[in-house]
Amino acid sequence: MTVLVTGGTKGIGLAIARRLAPSYPRLALAYHGDEAAAATAVAELAALGAEARAIRSDVGMPEGAAELIGELRPGGLTHIVHSAAMIYPTTLLGADLGRFRQAIETNGLSLLYLVHAAQDLLARGSSVVFITSMGARIPSANYGALGVGKAAAEAIVRYLVAELAPRGVRINGVAPGLVHTTSVASMVGGEEAAQAVVDRAARSNPSGRMSRDSDYASLVEYLLSPDAEFIQGQVIAATGGVGVIG
Repeated sequence: MTVLVTGGTKGIGLAIARRLAPSYPRLALAYHGDEAAAATAVAELAALGAEARAIRSDVGMPEGAAELIGELRPGGLTHIVHSAAMIYPTTLLGADLGRFRQAIETNGLSLLYLVHAAQDLLARGSSVVFITSMGARIPSANYGALGVGKAAAEAIVRYLVAELAPRGVRINGVAPGLVHTTSVASMVGGEEAAQAVVDRAARSNPSGRMSRDSDYASLVEYLLSPDAEFIQGQVIAATGGVGVIG
């Protein structure tokens, strides 16, 4: 059986796939467009002993999500880790509304699109983990298209509990702290700006350091395990205290 990691060829999604590879050797990595990154990710996970497959898809459309799940249907599907995101830095009132709607679908509604398409494959013991962020609850500059989408998905997580829990299927969210990824660079205007933002976040973090991949990837791994069978509808922050202590 396969674990699907959307956005799994870069950044946070790839870090999660690396963490899962020893325990879940069949991984499907959904990506949107970067063929080179997809090939590199598959090779890296193969070196860790995993049978990884990259599938190009647009999960921000119901048809794209359905096609992705259709690709996995013959071999079965055990868990979904939904990390895909569309980066569109904008204010709300300054947004191009067409792009904003697309971002909300990709960053929020896509969770429902995926679970809706996969509902007959998710069996007792299956787990869905949505990768969110503190920006869903704490507004920040130019983060509206991502934060509002993720806030919508957090609501979807809670509503789906009523329908999935009786089937023995779990759904939860994980909010990592700030991680230096290409998405962060795109959001703030480049690598140099991203490094400055990450350094500043590390200095101000109550725990005194920046986020590490293991902080959130280990949490995702736990939520997929049978030990987490009674955790439902939660968004768990791995932020070192950001959002609790200002």
